[in-house]
Amino acid sequence: MSLNHDDSQDAPQPKAKGKIATRRVARSLGMQALYQWHMAGQSLNEIEAQFRVDNDFSGVDGAYFHEILTGVATQKTEIDEAIAPCLDRPLEELDPVELAILRLSTWELRNRVDVPYRVVINEGIELAKVFGATDGHKFVNGVLDKLAPTLRAAEVSAHKR
Repeated sequence: MSLNHDDSQDAPQPKAKGKIATRRVARSLGMQALYQWHMAGQSLNEIEAQFRVDNDFSGVDGAYFHEILTGVATQKTEIDEAIAPCLDRPLEELDPVELAILRLSTWELRNRVDVPYRVVINEGIELAKVFGATDGHKFVNGVLDKLAPTLRAAEVSAHKR
């Protein structure tokens, strides 16, 4: 299940170079895998295997991709509880693409302090621009802006000084 707008599943992934680029591709594929997990109810092991077969992983941080999937799956309840107070509607009413992006970004905010919170927010916005609804990136930005100070209080307050 691909979320590419051109519907060509065989479109080659851009060759990523460097840690930042390979993580960006890992996030993109991770978000798509989380979307599929939510929509199809398949096991993440099956989905991960399928993504590794169907995509060229030479330009992907494969370990980060795996970490995203297992991290979001094992912390789904805590992640959803963190997101819920920042929403203007029930979690169940969110667009599934935006939900996948928010879950991935929340997992990163909670667990990957090596990734600056502003990078997490920017990456979430970029994913929403590519895969989300027309103004989905604005919604994702608003939710993550509310969430970041609760999950990264010291980092956010240090940045605002």
